[in-house]
Amino acid sequence: MASSSVKEDKYRTFLSEDCEKNIKWRYGAPPNYDLVNKLFEDGKTKEWPLGSVEEQVQTLVKNWEMEIFHKVDLQESRSMDPEKYTFSLNGRKPIGLKEIRKLGGGYIPLLQTSLPEKLRPYDPYNETADSSHRAFTTTFPRGFALEILQVYSGPPTIVYKFRHWGYMEGPFKSHAPTGQKIELYGMAIFTLDENSKIVKVEFFYDPAELLGGLLEGPVVDGTAEDVVSSCPILRNTG
Repeated sequence: MASSSVKEDKYRTFLSEDCEKNIKWRYGAPPNYDLVNKLFEDGKTKEWPLGSVEEQVQTLVKNWEMEIFHKVDLQESRSMDPEKYTFSLNGRKPIGLKEIRKLGGGYIPLLQTSLPEKLRPYDPYNETADSSHRAFTTTFPRGFALEILQVYSGPPTIVYKFRHWGYMEGPFKSHAPTGQKIELYGMAIFTLDENSKIVKVEFFYDPAELLGGLLEGPVVDGTAEDVVSSCPILRNTG
């Protein structure tokens, strides 16, 4: 069972409740979002009233992200129905959890690409859930914050515009950190069932908007990433 010292996370309502259960966490303990929450509060451009549709959608998406990246057994998910759940990126054929596991999970489904292998600046298909998580938490030691910019329709079919951002304060693969802010904008559709569980996720964005900024730093010895990623605090963030 997770330590009772884990603080309540006001943006991820499921996290504090799950910490009191025998949840199997991917990195051995519940994730700590203190750093990315501070980044979010300092850099957000919207202030949604408590209880508004926008605030509820933002909470739903952050709960979903927490479970997707940090729960080993998604049968323990509370935000989605694992038996019905499908995911698609940029109009690709929807895939279920079985196919997601085959891809490797983690960030890999979010970075699918049709580029020829030799033209891929980052090849998600050569990564695992752990290696991709390590790469991005090393690059963004304060996390990659998320805010909802606009909600076009509410449940059961939620259509929204989002913004992700973070600062490249660690190396990415063989590229040195630049300290620059990296931003990613996109649209998403979350479909809920009669029990308000997520059954379908569709994302639309350009992964090059993220990866392009991470390749601007000069090429350096990749050992720096291994040192930074050994930190348990960074390993549990994102």
